[in-house]
Amino acid sequence: MRRDFHIKKLYGYLLKTYIPLFLMTFAICLFLVLMQFLWKYVEDMVGKGLGLNVIGEMFLYAALQLIPLALPLSILLASLMMFGNLGENLELLAIKSAGISLIKAMVPLIALIVLICIGTFFFQNNAMPKIQPKFYSLLISIRQKSPELDVPEGVFYKEIEGYNLYVDKKNRKTGMLYGVSIYDVSSGFQNMAVIICDSAEMRTSEDKLSLVFTMHSGQQFQNFTQGTENMNFSSEFIPYARESFVTKTMTIPYDDNFNRMEESVLQESESSNYVSKNIAQLRVSIDSLEQFIDSVNISDRKIMKQYTYLSFRNSYPQEKRDSIVEHATASMKPDMDSIFASKDIQTQTAILQNAYSKADNNGNDYLFRSMSKTTTQRNINRQWIEWHRKFTIPFACFVFFFIGAPLGSIVRKGGLGTPIVISVILFIIYYILDNVGYKMARDGVWDHWIGMWFSSMILLPLGIFLTYKAMTDSVIMSTDTYTSFFKKLFFIREKRNYTIKEVVIEEPNYAEVYQSSRELTDEVAAHLQKYGTLGYKTYWTDNGYDHSLTSIKNKMENMLNQLSNSRKPMVIEKAKEYPVLIKYVRPFNTGSTLAKLCMYIFPLGVIMKLLSLPFEKRINRDLNAVLTLNNELNEIMNNQQRKVAV
Repeated sequence: MRRDFHIKKLYGYLLKTYIPLFLMTFAICLFLVLMQFLWKYVEDMVGKGLGLNVIGEMFLYAALQLIPLALPLSILLASLMMFGNLGENLELLAIKSAGISLIKAMVPLIALIVLICIGTFFFQNNAMPKIQPKFYSLLISIRQKSPELDVPEGVFYKEIEGYNLYVDKKNRKTGMLYGVSIYDVSSGFQNMAVIICDSAEMRTSEDKLSLVFTMHSGQQFQNFTQGTENMNFSSEFIPYARESFVTKTMTIPYDDNFNRMEESVLQESESSNYVSKNIAQLRVSIDSLEQFIDSVNISDRKIMKQYTYLSFRNSYPQEKRDSIVEHATASMKPDMDSIFASKDIQTQTAILQNAYSKADNNGNDYLFRSMSKTTTQRNINRQWIEWHRKFTIPFACFVFFFIGAPLGSIVRKGGLGTPIVISVILFIIYYILDNVGYKMARDGVWDHWIGMWFSSMILLPLGIFLTYKAMTDSVIMSTDTYTSFFKKLFFIREKRNYTIKEVVIEEPNYAEVYQSSRELTDEVAAHLQKYGTLGYKTYWTDNGYDHSLTSIKNKMENMLNQLSNSRKPMVIEKAKEYPVLIKYVRPFNTGSTLAKLCMYIFPLGVIMKLLSLPFEKRINRDLNAVLTLNNELNEIMNNQQRKVAV
């Protein structure tokens, strides 16, 4: 009962720690992806005079639409930070020392993540079909909105369709424009009108559908080509009209309103209606589109069958078709050529033109059908992508938890530094894999389920591997592990570091050390005699090599541990010269199934045996060094005993 109480208390503590951390990281991640959205679409929103209500609505829909992108990253970051803090504060060590495994401690968090995944699925299936049409319709409306009029000084302003406007100076307080030139090409270049005036006022009409220019002290020049089509003018002379005015008012069509696009237009569009459908609706749409393609394919096959000159063969039995076709082809070809050659030139030309025309019409017809089928297939792919996305996002959240939690317990670094770096790297990898799979599925290169589950298929084994390593207290993130590996790989020797201790509780018994040295010498000599040269079969099947080497290593380390307490400098210096023995020289345990498999697969076994030769030579060289050092150590101890006796 007491143990169950402590486990429940632990579960409550983990949930109270994780939930606020998850909410904080979710807010941070959502803000980051929202900033990415802002940088992507800032050019479509700036300079169009949009109200705060429109911008706020746009950011609201964008935030809701980006939740599936921010959720996996926030789960990964929160898991890394929490378990990193637990490891750094030795709380994970206390949990494991209490007999609670890592996976058992993660049970309440796993249940929480499952609930989040279920909620994400329903959000994707029920809420996103309503959010995405609102988001995209508002985005398209903002893109189509005309930019806010802000005529610059000294340059041509071309944002008014059909007009170019040049202003020399303007008074920003009164809005008066000075040195104004207006080039009107709305009726075509041949009917262009140019207006030049000293000053002008520009305002928008009450309905915001036109611009009203009130111009002062100017002239208007306009080409005069309408109604002169039948008059004979030289190409160098074009008549024009000239008008001088003191005050003139001109109205230019310009829609400055914000016209919101209807969501129904987006939902009814065949190329984008998938964003507004749930799983059931997507499945119905996919079935109908696939039936359409099947019907078009059947129709195409029937049409092609009618046009082939071998269509008559369908009336013959299967076993006689080939011989009949060969006979018919051989007999028809000369007859057709002779008939064609007997015609006159005009008839031959008409026949060829008719054939070319039919071929061209048939080619255009098949091209149109092919384009229609390609567009439909692309639409089917997009529908399948959206169908799978309902499941892949929740599953990605689950996978990222099983990457972040064990990785945090292995790294044992809390805070925002290391977890953020690791999270960003992993999320970039996920984002790249997800985009690769999405584009492959969209273009039909991969099957839709392979493309959409590609990132999950890559990251799921990583999560399983990290969870296993965390449960077995792996040191895969320790630099010492990789340093030791490369030292062994490149034969970099480790050096023993023994010093004379200031305080020694128990000095070594040199008589026992001497006896241990003699026994070690005998065992090393026997090992070298038996295993000095490893044969191919012995390498893969004899367990005695590993056991003998392990026994030698243990005896040598026990002897050196005793000598490390010595106060004699010569003994300490000699102990420091002993080599550090490598434990294994084989990739698999001797006698195991993999070892036997490698032995019988002749090329693979021979290659591995050759690769192990440098390690065998190093071990033999180190063992010979041990024999020499044992003799020198025994001589030093004998000399020390003689001095004591004298």
